[in-house]
Amino acid sequence: MSPKRNLQDPQKGADFYETERLILRPMSLEDAEFILDLYSRPKFIQFIGNRNLKTVADAEDYIRNRFLSQFKKLGYGNYVMITKEGNHKIGGVGIFEREGLDVVDIGFSLLDEFEGKGYAYEAASKIKSVGMDEFGLTKISAITTQDNFSSQKLIEKLGLQFRKLITIPNDTEELRYYETE
Repeated sequence: MSPKRNLQDPQKGADFYETERLILRPMSLEDAEFILDLYSRPKFIQFIGNRNLKTVADAEDYIRNRFLSQFKKLGYGNYVMITKEGNHKIGGVGIFEREGLDVVDIGFSLLDEFEGKGYAYEAASKIKSVGMDEFGLTKISAITTQDNFSSQKLIEKLGLQFRKLITIPNDTEELRYYETE
């Protein structure tokens, strides 16, 4: 399906995308409460990391400084997953420039109650295609903790292969690093 202009935040000019069950819309400041909830969940902190968001204002700053600046710079970034049925914000998916990685990395996170339903694969598969087909990315990487087995399976299902264990700046934990062929 072809991209559609983001009608909810037209000044940004970024595209939003559709899958069978989801709308993928660029993160915006209106998502601050959702990001605060998602990023404060125990599973997010365990498997992705503590972003130290304590208030909606913290989440707005994080969105402004991390997500909006990357969209402005690269044209792609982090998208909120919204169900077509019920219009629920259920997670985030995106391609990120990350300090310590030479290749942009795909990432995804879901509210616990929406895990195990195929949403993360559906969204990540679409965003991987967008990155490669529309933005000309030739390689995409992914990182995950060594004990996050469901993410490891999803990353491999996306066609990325495990390459090595790495550590990224400001983190001591060894992470599994995957990359496209």
